[in-house]
Amino acid sequence: MDRVNLLDLDAAQVAALVAGLGEKAFRARQLTRWVHRRGAAQFEAMTDLAKSLRSKLDSVAQVRAPAVIRDAISEDGTRKWLLDVGQGDAIETVFIPEDERGTLCVSTQAGCAVNCRFCSTGKQGFSRNLTTAEIIGQLWWAEHALRASRGITAEHERVIGNVVLMGMGEPLQNYEATLPALRLMLDDDAYGLSRRRVTLSTSGMVPQMDRLAQDCPVALAVSLHAPNDALRDDLVPLNRKYPLRELLAACRRYLAFAPRDFITFEYVMLDGLNDSDAQARQLIALVADVPCKFNLIPFNPFPGSGLKRSTSERIRAFALRLQDAGFVTTIRKTRGDDIDAACGQLAGEVQDRTRMAQRAVRRLLPLVAVDS
Repeated sequence: MDRVNLLDLDAAQVAALVAGLGEKAFRARQLTRWVHRRGAAQFEAMTDLAKSLRSKLDSVAQVRAPAVIRDAISEDGTRKWLLDVGQGDAIETVFIPEDERGTLCVSTQAGCAVNCRFCSTGKQGFSRNLTTAEIIGQLWWAEHALRASRGITAEHERVIGNVVLMGMGEPLQNYEATLPALRLMLDDDAYGLSRRRVTLSTSGMVPQMDRLAQDCPVALAVSLHAPNDALRDDLVPLNRKYPLRELLAACRRYLAFAPRDFITFEYVMLDGLNDSDAQARQLIALVADVPCKFNLIPFNPFPGSGLKRSTSERIRAFALRLQDAGFVTTIRKTRGDDIDAACGQLAGEVQDRTRMAQRAVRRLLPLVAVDS
């Protein structure tokens, strides 16, 4: 019989497992603390659990996070791990150090099926959804590896203070595995993060946004990137299914439950494509009735994108337009680009099950024939 991976289980599921072993309810909390707060992977180390319980757990359960393939550190201190999730797939997780606690950028899929034009992950194609263990396992590994590297032994001295689900994949396309991972991030017996400190980024999965508002509302960031449907259809293909009118309505509904009183709109700055003063004015009109802030992201180039980063002057001018209209606007500082850990650069190693690259070549074949 396969042993259950405890990293796959939220608090309610751990409680059910412990009850099924005939143990008292408080043992579930102890077990959760050992796994997530202390990073224990062996039951023998869990010394305040009865030896008989440890023996039972050893026969039915395990703690298994994705294995580390590569560990790279940027000149600016950003750290990126390449993690093996099996079947020929590897995902990337990034830690961004800050003055006090840092931020961990977590992946939710091996590859991505949304295929935004400006994102390297999507160009790799899509393999599969990650399990809850593979999602929360990134936080489990990073938190305890960082503590060990800094000589931190007290379980309450956390290194990671913020988690952003902005790595590889669209989190809301993997809702069933992402939801328990979010609950573990918020659980005081696990990582104890506040809802304001966990941010989920979505390209605009409208039905799942509504579900998340009811199930586990955390801070929400929406990948907007365009001020009209025609351009967004091109940059973010998901817009053809959930156009801006529906997306912005979902944002307004979400705000009734959100831990913050605004939605963050992410807007990657693409030279000559979405960065004009006229487009800034159009963007201002588009979101006029949605409490929001803007995070402008300088495009991080990758091979074959065919896109260019807006100039610093153009980004500042665009930001000023938004600020003058009363919107809080930040320009994201590029971190970790020397190790391909910056926003939009995460690609991992994905066995594309969608044959995305082959389809792209087939679409070009008639053009090649004509040109030749």
